[in-house]
Amino acid sequence: MKLATQDRAFFGNTFEEKLSKIRSLGFDGMEIDGKRLIERFDEIRSAVRATGTGISSICGGYRGWIGAFNAEDRKHAVEDIGEILKYTAEIGAAGVVAPAAFGIFSRKLPPFQPPRAEEKERAVLLETLDQIDRLAKQAGSTLLLEPLNRYEDHMINRLSDAAGLIREGNFTSVKVMADFFHMNIEEHDLAASIRETGGLIAHVHLADSNRLLPGLGHTDFRSGFQALKDIGFKGYMAIECELQDQPEEAYIESVQFLNERMNR
Repeated sequence: MKLATQDRAFFGNTFEEKLSKIRSLGFDGMEIDGKRLIERFDEIRSAVRATGTGISSICGGYRGWIGAFNAEDRKHAVEDIGEILKYTAEIGAAGVVAPAAFGIFSRKLPPFQPPRAEEKERAVLLETLDQIDRLAKQAGSTLLLEPLNRYEDHMINRLSDAAGLIREGNFTSVKVMADFFHMNIEEHDLAASIRETGGLIAHVHLADSNRLLPGLGHTDFRSGFQALKDIGFKGYMAIECELQDQPEEAYIESVQFLNERMNR
């Protein structure tokens, strides 16, 4: 398993500076925005070659959501993700991270009842994922379907929700993105859920129970990492969290914390 991180201001300005900096902090790769990947692709590709540090994955940088209520928003998401996917395989990234949606509705907050029936929601997701699965195949890349917690999305909350859609659609270029923060809220047993999802997991996000750097909350990373080893996961695990004061020092401590949990 390899550690990655999303971009931070203190990493530098050019991508060669950024990738060199994260390598010195103990990371193997960086997760970046899809729009930046396209706009600065030549620079990024050169920086990867110069530093030997990879681009782990792509998160964000597209319009709309794949499960949006509005058909035009879904169309924009498919178009933009399809374009980003063309670049991911060449740069060696695992794929493009996408939840069903973020912040458009929650069944745990008023008015509690979404404007679309559950059967329609599933049909919409299967249709959109089918389109992206085809685009990902053509690009030689992968869509990384991310379950979010119940307060941020109402459609895909658990690893089994994402895995069920993938199996029902018989998608081969859509995989599961497992986020420890969301799993800490939604999964009954984090390690058991990882084992049940198995080889469908292609990427991981790391944040502690309070959405801060790993080591600053109470998530059981050790059992989660052991479960990932048990299913043969060898991909990237990217830190995606909020930061407090002294971010560089906190990053160094968090990498040490994660390596201790991975190596025990």
